[in-house]
Amino acid sequence: MATSTPYQGHGHPAIEHWFNRVIQGSSTSSSSRPSDLLTPNRPLTTDNHSAPPDVTGLSERSLRHTERPQVASVRGVSWGNNHHTSVMETADGVPVNSRVSSKIQQLLNTLKRPKRPPLREFFVDDFEELLDVQEPDPNQPKPEGQQMTPLEGEHLAMSNKWPPSLPAALQRWGTTQPKSPCLTALDNAGKPIYTLTYGKLWTRSQKLAYTLLNKLSTRNEPLLMPGDRVALVFPNNDPVMFIVAFYGCLLAQLVPVPIEVPLTRKDAGSQQIGFLLGSCGVTLALTTDACQKGLPKAQTGEVATFKGWPRLLWFVTDGKHVVKPPKDWHPPIGDASNDIAYIEYKTSKEGSTMGIAVSNSAMLTHCHTLTQACGYTEAETITNVLDFKREAGLWHGVLTSVMNRMHVISIPYSLMKVNPLSWIQKVHTYKARVAVVKSRDMHWSLLAQRDQRDISLSSLRMLIVADGANPWSISSCDAFLNVFQARGLRPEVICPCASSSEAMTVAIRRPPEMGVPPPGKAVLSMSGLSHSVIRVDTEEKLSVLTVQDVGQVMPGAVVCVVRVEGTPYLCQTDEVGEICVSSGSTGVAYYGLPGMTKNIFETVPVSSSGVPISDRPFIRTSLLGFVGPDSLVFVVGKMDGLMVVSGRRHNADDVVATALAVEPMKFVYRGRIAVFSVSVLRDERIVVVAEQRPDASEEDSFQWMSRVLQAIDSIHQVGVYCLALVPANTLPKAPLGGIHISETKQRFLEGALHPCNVLMCPHTCVTNLPKPRQKQPEVGPASMIVGNLVAGKRIAQACGRDVAQLEDNDQARKFLYIQDVLQWRAQATPDHPLFLVLNAKGTVASTASCLQLHKRAERVAAALMGRLNTGDHVALVYPPGVDLIATFYGCLYAGCVPVTVRPPHPQNLATTLPTVKMIVEVSKSVCILTTQAIMKLLKSKEAAAAVDIKSWPTVLDTDDLPRKKSPQMYKPPTPEMLAYLDFSVSTTGILAGVKMSHTATSALCRSIKLQCELYPSRQIAICLDPYCGLGFALWCLCSVYSGHQSILVPPLELESNASLWLAAVSQYKVRVTFCSYSVMEMCTKGLGSQTEALRLRNVNLSCVRTCMVVAEERPRIALTQSFSKIFKDLGLSPRAVSTTFGCRVNVAICLQVSSWGGKKRRAAEVRRRTKCRRSEEGRVEMMGYLVDHLNEYFTLGPHNATGYYTVYGEEALHADHFNTKLSFGDTQTVWARTGYLGFLRRTELTDASGERHDALYVVGSLDETLELRGMRYHPIDIETSVIRSHKSIAECAVFTWTNLLVVVVELEGSEQEALDLVALVTNVVLEEHYLIVGVVVVVDLGVIPINSRGEKQRMHLRDGFLADQLDPIYVAYNM
Repeated sequence: MATSTPYQGHGHPAIEHWFNRVIQGSSTSSSSRPSDLLTPNRPLTTDNHSAPPDVTGLSERSLRHTERPQVASVRGVSWGNNHHTSVMETADGVPVNSRVSSKIQQLLNTLKRPKRPPLREFFVDDFEELLDVQEPDPNQPKPEGQQMTPLEGEHLAMSNKWPPSLPAALQRWGTTQPKSPCLTALDNAGKPIYTLTYGKLWTRSQKLAYTLLNKLSTRNEPLLMPGDRVALVFPNNDPVMFIVAFYGCLLAQLVPVPIEVPLTRKDAGSQQIGFLLGSCGVTLALTTDACQKGLPKAQTGEVATFKGWPRLLWFVTDGKHVVKPPKDWHPPIGDASNDIAYIEYKTSKEGSTMGIAVSNSAMLTHCHTLTQACGYTEAETITNVLDFKREAGLWHGVLTSVMNRMHVISIPYSLMKVNPLSWIQKVHTYKARVAVVKSRDMHWSLLAQRDQRDISLSSLRMLIVADGANPWSISSCDAFLNVFQARGLRPEVICPCASSSEAMTVAIRRPPEMGVPPPGKAVLSMSGLSHSVIRVDTEEKLSVLTVQDVGQVMPGAVVCVVRVEGTPYLCQTDEVGEICVSSGSTGVAYYGLPGMTKNIFETVPVSSSGVPISDRPFIRTSLLGFVGPDSLVFVVGKMDGLMVVSGRRHNADDVVATALAVEPMKFVYRGRIAVFSVSVLRDERIVVVAEQRPDASEEDSFQWMSRVLQAIDSIHQVGVYCLALVPANTLPKAPLGGIHISETKQRFLEGALHPCNVLMCPHTCVTNLPKPRQKQPEVGPASMIVGNLVAGKRIAQACGRDVAQLEDNDQARKFLYIQDVLQWRAQATPDHPLFLVLNAKGTVASTASCLQLHKRAERVAAALMGRLNTGDHVALVYPPGVDLIATFYGCLYAGCVPVTVRPPHPQNLATTLPTVKMIVEVSKSVCILTTQAIMKLLKSKEAAAAVDIKSWPTVLDTDDLPRKKSPQMYKPPTPEMLAYLDFSVSTTGILAGVKMSHTATSALCRSIKLQCELYPSRQIAICLDPYCGLGFALWCLCSVYSGHQSILVPPLELESNASLWLAAVSQYKVRVTFCSYSVMEMCTKGLGSQTEALRLRNVNLSCVRTCMVVAEERPRIALTQSFSKIFKDLGLSPRAVSTTFGCRVNVAICLQVSSWGGKKRRAAEVRRRTKCRRSEEGRVEMMGYLVDHLNEYFTLGPHNATGYYTVYGEEALHADHFNTKLSFGDTQTVWARTGYLGFLRRTELTDASGERHDALYVVGSLDETLELRGMRYHPIDIETSVIRSHKSIAECAVFTWTNLLVVVVELEGSEQEALDLVALVTNVVLEEHYLIVGVVVVVDLGVIPINSRGEKQRMHLRDGFLADQLDPIYVAYNM
């Protein structure tokens, strides 16, 4: 930001700084020197009120100078149209020498020129077309009146008595009437603590002005130059110090920027105030001694730097710090110029803070207009209840009062909180003629007035209601009059006014002695107003708005009403629009924001024919209203509170009034309600947030909420999207106790509001969802072929390498059966190590060579042969290790069919044992082989509570088998016979067992050997569960077939030692390793912050060529990416991490994201474009798929399973999964259906045959998809969106329940955040998936069940939800 280090002999340093910056950054400026810019003979002397940078970026500028420049003026240039041909403005709005600026302009124009067509031309989101566009109602009311004519205020009479400037007025009263009271300050008990006289104000302001200009220096140079901006940081209970500082700055020709006192480092809106100070180039802040002591301090004892604030010097303005000026020093007092006098801050609807620059002449003219409109006379007493730092409190209580030598009684907000009647008491005590209040002050004094008998308001000739433009101020005014008319208050003294920070006072009802028309009242139809049309209605109806007039236009001003959106056309007489003002008494610009200034301060209203109505620019006031009978101005709302829902306009203040009307005192704490709109799914949605009383019960809350919803619906005909209740005193406060709306909205959107009750009503509000999809009739096979031929498309088919031609030299190929391979290896290489199992400490728990494994298998076979028949099914219930592998081969030796089963978890028998029992029963196992420990567990008392332990088949423990040789190995008659059964529970809760023949088993091993280049001298590390799918094949089959050594790491051991797997990979310098997603997640979460410690333990992963995640699901990109990123520091190549894909019908379809050995795959061609987003890795995230147009993968290959043994839990899955034929093309070949959706894409890579490689993209399982509104959704997509929506969501799962989408989220954080998640979850699913969430369930960590493969068990979760077993923190049913 511009610094204030002085630049001797030239204008303001900021100019030099900004020019130097522009020149250094410009390639065209080689010939220009800074001295060119600052030559003394340039046509304009740049004065100290230099233009700040344009903090909005480049704005469109031209040579045209309008009557109202966009930035601080340049001294010597009048407000008129002075055309200096040699002066132009850069994008920052800085007047410069034309020779340089034309070059800069040329550079800026080049930078502004787009290099390529905008993104929109490349990508059109066809989902926008899906949204239902609501057609406007043909019967809606339309304006019918004539075009309005601009309304002129009365002539501004210039009096000779009026001083030429405000400092001149202060000088006059300070020297001629020094004893005259100027300002009386009160303490929190209402007692006057100090009365500042005009004499004191004059001398103290002079002292401060002198001190600021002459006694503050850095490196012997003055710190401040005239025109510099200075922050005024004064508490609301110290008006005396503020008014001295304000006039001290005016006398020193410094620009005061009054702001609020920052109470904490994280005040509501504090960061934006910092942005304002930075853009104004403020380096010095004035404050009081008491205030400075109360500011948050850094450890050094200095005032802390607040978030987003520039570095400030703090100067205390109390007496001992200021110096009396020498007798020959006089402040420079002249006529009011067009230089900036002060900057008033304003917070926009979005929460950004702008500084409104007010010139000296505008400040003076505004005082003149207020004096004339209010009939102010010298020495009148005025009671001011408003914030004296800005708006009406500043205009009446600091500026106009000094011009007219009035006496102001300033009532601090802290006193009003303790005693709401204090201002009325002071009016009575001081016989005040005028009081400036807000309707809120009148409202609270009504509630407290019962105790007061002896007060009179008969002295008041004007009760100015500063927020009279608020539509519901009329009820406060009427109620106040009803009560206080008996105490001398005359009805005609109530004078509502309308103002805005930019335009200052727009209109005010004149005091009765001015002979003005009687006040007006309008009863308007709410429905008409929502269409911006004025329709008079009757007060009996509920859905009407009664508004009072805000009086006549200010003297010397011209007012018109223009359309809110688009070109500013004049409104018709019965149409509501934005009020615009043209006058000499308004703000001149948003400081440093020329683009926004142009939009607001330089509006040119045009007639219906497009002709400008005036050559003077108008200012938009942000007030919505119309001009009524007798030229009275009516205001019905503000732009800041405007909410456009489904094309209709609603005013936030009206909705607040409706909500307050529902038993406000009983339920809402101090009437504190915030209403705002948030944009969800391309429309605005209304959110109502209220503070509930501390003693309110849950029952009260929901009763009030449902009544508010009904009231708003019936009165405004609009639905509330979200109604949230927060504990008392927790909403962010504005400086004078109101609610900080933009900060409240920000907290709502960030999930930091912490409500105690939430009611979401998306079903009634969201009416623009896409229409539900209808199923299309199937296209016949002949049409498919013709269509594809015409379109030139090939059938989506990809083939792996042909195994048969590549393996003639493979010894293992000579054997038909895997058990024969083991026998051959036991003879050929008896001592070759095959398996090495690690324990949690990383030491070797057990090993097995070829001969050892063969001998152990023989012992098992000998034990089985006498007891079981050939072909009997045997359940193997073992922990991961060599025992499992040995008993598997023992069963094959004995001619039995092994079924591997995960043992039950000793700490969780109730949920894990029934699955064991089910697999044993469904597989028709006649015997269970296990260890002694597990055998005891199966027959324990705890087991009896979960299952019927008497119905177990024979259980044999294999711990101490006799060293017996089996009489003879069993030889299957044909390789098509069953080798083993592979059972797995899917995420949808279906137990499916597939039959693997000896042929398929050998082909699977051969294919993996070829793809992974496995041979006896290799080592691979496996950290997978060995019970089903590819995990089982890698753990039990591949080492025996290929002869390589497998380092086995049981995943369960990682719970006690997260680094076990990676340490093993590093220690054994493994090139190929396999893991599951749950292992990868454990490493990512458990070791994310420990990479440095691992590096010190010499863990190095640079040896890893391939790290494959084994899964039967779509690749989890986010997890693999974060894993790669975290362990990159340990040498892991990001290209090493890849995913495999298998399913029940074929456990290994893809490895390393390439198609692999011996299979052919074909997907039915996509017949309709599906919306998908592809990430760089070539995986996919999809939104919703049409139910009738999907690609399912079919596979064909020697290692397909031969069929389902049985499917438990879903009998609809039949044998057609294994023998399906296509309806077009090759209609004879038998394929197996995978049950997975996806597509094939030809890549630029080549495969082994030299052909371009076809990459397979997996989208997800058909079983898992949710069918909603006629479209298919994959749960993972919705869950990914939900997890992203808030930092406290650790995990998420979704399922459907009676056509409702249920979202379960695990909360990682305090329970007060639980309700924050409801709205965010609903928002994100609407925005990204066009679905309405029916139920949001917030649960504790670990509630969502996860299987051993790391997959969510959504059906178990659904069962738990329906059985009410989740013990949720909160359940929100969205209405």
